Amino acid sequence: MQSYTHFTLEERESLRILLESGKSLRSIAETLGRSPSSVSRELRRNCNKTTKAYNSWGATSSYLRRRKRCRRPSRFALDEELLAFTKERLEWYWPPETIAQKWNETNSDARVSHTTIYRALRNGLIPACSVKKNLRRRGWHRYTRGDTTTIKPERLIAQRCAVANDRLRLGDLEGDLILGGTGKGCLLVFVDRKSRYVMARVLLDKSAATVRTAFRHELSGKTVHTITLDNGSEFAAFREIERDLNTEIYFCNPRSPWQRGTIENQNGLLRFFFQKGCDFRTVSQAEVDHVLSLINLRPRKCLGWLSPSDFFLAKCCT
Repeated sequence: MQSYTHFTLEERESLRILLESGKSLRSIAETLGRSPSSVSRELRRNCNKTTKAYNSWGATSSYLRRRKRCRRPSRFALDEELLAFTKERLEWYWPPETIAQKWNETNSDARVSHTTIYRALRNGLIPACSVKKNLRRRGWHRYTRGDTTTIKPERLIAQRCAVANDRLRLGDLEGDLILGGTGKGCLLVFVDRKSRYVMARVLLDKSAATVRTAFRHELSGKTVHTITLDNGSEFAAFREIERDLNTEIYFCNPRSPWQRGTIENQNGLLRFFFQKGCDFRTVSQAEVDHVLSLINLRPRKCLGWLSPSDFFLAKCCT
């Protein structure tokens, strides 16, 4: 059986010419390779209702308008429970993939795709939510490589042990600095490579002495096997930090952020809340802790849809 196809603009123009030449419907259908009923239906739908004349451009315009109107309604217009579930999680700043996964776990007979959620956001079908307001990347991608001052590390990332590379234990950290506007402070961020648990502390400047003090306050008393950093001058006191925390610090190669992909991903999450140019002098540690709780309680695909907090507690208790 031949599959059905709609009339094209070229076929409609041929139909118009054949009609004006006085051909019968059966003759026209044979010439176009269509059935007579298809030709009759095309004329009935798209002839001018007043003059009964057939115009190929007008017929195509009418066809395109009908096609646009015949789309099925969105899932979010039909399922109030799904709409409420999605809206609540978006207000927690969960990504659509995570929302879809958690919904599908308890609604196997009414599954939803993350692409459906993205489309609903773009079309404004989720009240008070939008791509720019609720999604981390706000609908576009950008990476700007900042300038760094290279220091002389003693250990490079290529020398890091296999246990740390393969994320086999808690306590292997990656660290970085999120800068605010010029002279407006910064945020010192750590993430555990295995659990993806994030820690952060507000700093008023990025001097090596300030950064060393923040390392000591944030990580003293915690199990820290290794820390992986970039080559920024703010980490110039890395030898003193190693002695303070009894750990080993490794450095990635210059201008190679992909070697610390975990911390770069967390920086992106934090940048959603603290955008470029942010004045960290006006941001309290309590505000940062609230943002960290949102991030650490968000389920992650790489953790089997556990949150970093749940994963960290589960590993600590076993």
